[in-house]
Amino acid sequence: MDNAVPLAGIQVVSVEQAIAAPLCSRQLAELGARVIKIERRGEGDFARAYDSRVKGQSSHFIWTNRCKESITLDLKQDAVAPVLERLLAETDVLIQNLAPSAAGRLGLSYEELQHRFPRLIVCNISGYGSSGPLATKKAYDLMVQAEAGFLSITGSPEHMAKSGISIADIAAGMHAYGAILAALIKRGRTGLGSRIDISMLEAMVEWMGFPLYYAYDGAPPPSRSGTDHASIFPYGAFRTGDDKIIMLGLQNEREWKVFCESVLDLPELASDRRFHSNSLRSEHRVALKKLIENRFSEFTARQLMKKLNEARIACASVNDMDAVWNHPQLKALDRIVEIDSPAGRLKSFRSPANNSSYQAVTGAVPAVGEHTDKILAELGFTAEQVARFRQQELI
Repeated sequence: MDNAVPLAGIQVVSVEQAIAAPLCSRQLAELGARVIKIERRGEGDFARAYDSRVKGQSSHFIWTNRCKESITLDLKQDAVAPVLERLLAETDVLIQNLAPSAAGRLGLSYEELQHRFPRLIVCNISGYGSSGPLATKKAYDLMVQAEAGFLSITGSPEHMAKSGISIADIAAGMHAYGAILAALIKRGRTGLGSRIDISMLEAMVEWMGFPLYYAYDGAPPPSRSGTDHASIFPYGAFRTGDDKIIMLGLQNEREWKVFCESVLDLPELASDRRFHSNSLRSEHRVALKKLIENRFSEFTARQLMKKLNEARIACASVNDMDAVWNHPQLKALDRIVEIDSPAGRLKSFRSPANNSSYQAVTGAVPAVGEHTDKILAELGFTAEQVARFRQQELI
């Protein structure tokens, strides 16, 4: 059986920073693509300096940049053109998420490259897209969460809340990843590259499908309801007798009846006219939550989780980060591996895309410019030329 990784032989060059493009290219690398990350001379990707929580290294950078090679190039200098020309001649996919219009100024637009490199796929990741009134507007994750309506439905009735992760960046990176795979398949049929445009706003709006359709044609939008679901109840956080929080969720009438009989030991509640359908339970959620938590106050979180699991009612512990690192399910699935980094060995997670025909790559996190000399030598530049590039501050 052929167990080669599916993107073996594919080369990706990514002029990337922050989260969206690095997350996209990391996933391509895990499928076996060779990913060459172009960084600024000196400091490199500014995400390297976001924090120093991982043995002095940035948590964001470690997360999104394993399995890559790093080359430093000053793309603003015309003298770097021969390096780019040789590099792109061997490249299948170019990814960039530079500031608006920067790719065009640097000669990295699809329109400029397609005639010289007709098989090249160019993926542009931006905040708001390549045209329209916001095309040149600076975009950070929180700003896009706001523009896409996410903040209007997230948080408590009194206070909006941003996502605790870079959700707009992640949405864009995931859509870019899928679009690149589709473009590679199409190129396999046509022999031609293509241009991909992914904006954080469009990706985030796609993920906002439920609330957008819930508010279709001027209907009232979902309210901010904390950990509760806007339209399903009981579905959210409930306090236990030992003052802990557990999550539970019911999706249908069969589960509601089982919950009343086997967990609450209140079978009569199942036929209470106030709670006899999901819409009624949602309408009377304040009264129902009080009833549930009164009953839950008689049990510890551990006892309740046992009852809920035995009744096959969806439930979950509210874990902190240490609990996730030590999660028994992740250990049972053998998800944690070790990778190299500039500061030594680190724990990391295997790719969640499990495939029986190959093992995803889990390579090292590179230092800034760690592979510059190696890559330039592969491109045919001599040691003397490389030394001259360094004197000219091109690399």
